[in-house]
Amino acid sequence: MRKTYHISLSSHDEVLFRSEADLIRGFNCLALASLETDSRLLADGFPSTHLHTLAQTDAPEEVIRRYRYAYARYFNARYKRRGRLAERQGFILHVDGFHHTMAALNYVNRQGLHHGISPTPFGYPHCSANAFFAKQLGKLHSKTLMPDTERYKYLPKGVVIPHQYRMDATGLLLREDILDVAQVESFYGTPRNYIYQMNKIGDEMSLREQKEEPSSSPLITLELIEQGTPDMDIERLLRNENGKHDPAWISDLELCGLIDETCLPKYCKGKTIYEASISQRAFLYDLIEKNLWRSRKKKTTDAQLRRCLCLK
Repeated sequence: MRKTYHISLSSHDEVLFRSEADLIRGFNCLALASLETDSRLLADGFPSTHLHTLAQTDAPEEVIRRYRYAYARYFNARYKRRGRLAERQGFILHVDGFHHTMAALNYVNRQGLHHGISPTPFGYPHCSANAFFAKQLGKLHSKTLMPDTERYKYLPKGVVIPHQYRMDATGLLLREDILDVAQVESFYGTPRNYIYQMNKIGDEMSLREQKEEPSSSPLITLELIEQGTPDMDIERLLRNENGKHDPAWISDLELCGLIDETCLPKYCKGKTIYEASISQRAFLYDLIEKNLWRSRKKKTTDAQLRRCLCLK
């Protein structure tokens, strides 16, 4: 019998998703893992260093195993990397009870907001926030679909997806086909409540509602959901959730793009970051740290530079 789990998988010394293409393949691999294990995905969020999903499954460990295997094969081939990708054990949390599940849905849908990537949950495309009440919120737009004959380019080798699971022109499997949208919308009830839930912060009322319902789950908080994720600074996450988004901070995706598309071709003869020597990576660290603010008016941190340059 399926139970509801929050599942998270992190990488602590490097980013998991260096580009838009990686994020597209990342979601596709999660979709395949859910289909192969007869699981139902309720929500997902893909920051650069980890992923979150709320899934109904009877095999959460198998979902992680299949996801990691498929995505690591893609990532290692693309960047000429070797070895295991991400932590050996993901974070798996059983969630039961209406209010506990609602809190978990809210936190997963708000990944872009928590991590300072977007000032609202809806501004980050690599999460499920825009998948629910799309028609009522004016977000249901016709999409150019990928022909079936081209879909293999965006899926693991040998995998064929039934036609009813559509893929858009970027190669992304449509979330509205993969997620159990109807069930999630039944949790929120109305589009208006959904907007409210996406804009409210974790508060005492949410904790009180969780305490009052019979549940075997611990209280679902932002700190619990983000447990073990890289560079986890709960104060910064809470500032972001309170709308204190600072666009001056460069995102991992932007920084990896600068490294992979500008610095490596110029200074490392087109090597991937994993082919570059430690001394070459250290040179790029100094170069970017000195020039990033002056040339691009962006801020970064030592931890961010190190993970994007794979400097442990």
